[in-house]
Amino acid sequence: MADTSGQKEIRGLDIDKLAKGFADKQFVMKRYVQNTKTSAREVRWYQKGVSFDPLLDSTDTTGITASQIKNTADKARPVVVEQSWTRKTSYVQKYFVESPTISIEDIKDADPDVFATNIRDLTRAVVNQVDAEIYDILTEGQSPSDILTTAATGTGWDDGTNGNPVLDLLTAQQKIMAQHYGPEGLTVCMNSIEHKNLLNFLIVTKGSSIPNYSSDKVQSGVVMNLLGMDVVVTETAVTDSVVVFIRNRSCTWKSFVPVSTAVLDDPGIGKKVRVWEEGVAILTDPKSVHLTTDTVT
Repeated sequence: MADTSGQKEIRGLDIDKLAKGFADKQFVMKRYVQNTKTSAREVRWYQKGVSFDPLLDSTDTTGITASQIKNTADKARPVVVEQSWTRKTSYVQKYFVESPTISIEDIKDADPDVFATNIRDLTRAVVNQVDAEIYDILTEGQSPSDILTTAATGTGWDDGTNGNPVLDLLTAQQKIMAQHYGPEGLTVCMNSIEHKNLLNFLIVTKGSSIPNYSSDKVQSGVVMNLLGMDVVVTETAVTDSVVVFIRNRSCTWKSFVPVSTAVLDDPGIGKKVRVWEEGVAILTDPKSVHLTTDTVT
């Protein structure tokens, strides 16, 4: 017997396609970090220390100076420099949700959009939590320790007299480059409130023209390019701060199980839909991340 439209819509393959399609919309943090796979729930990784930087012109944390490398005397022994690496361990987290039981009667005569909406909301619940976790790791939970940080100019971006969002972004860019990272791939991530205040500064305070928009850019999360940096606006970002980082380098998402779905069949009663994902976010290059704080008065 052929499936009815309702029965066909709730088959696992169709649900899997729907879930993966919804997973790619609105929640954008995962696409701006490096994505790799892990075969184990315990992830061991190494974070490079700052004991010696061969590009420094002054004494670094090991007491070595650049002048000790330059113009070494004949038969003299070379200066010994040693890098430090810190071994760290992170653990995969599981994000898991399911629908209520959908009765066989509803399955038989329900509009297929009912199932699509249910799957969409379940998937958004999971992907939203993954998005928030990546942002939280990237910003060290808004309590900077290893990443770079500076308070906003004046009393914030909504300070029309003393605030200066452009200067704050230039400061972030400069501090990251001072750590010997290139400007390529720098991305600014902010909440819609900061975006509103930034545009107000550019258009009203400074009189700049409105930046060009395109549906493709908005869909990918990038709404404008400013100072050579992509500006990403997402409600995952919390207000009162703005983070600048290097796309596909600063942070890594280790995927243990991608967004997955399953249908649980309870014969004679109905079906349930489950959606889950497993992975962990790792801050591999903290000195390539800058958090501007106090952006709201």
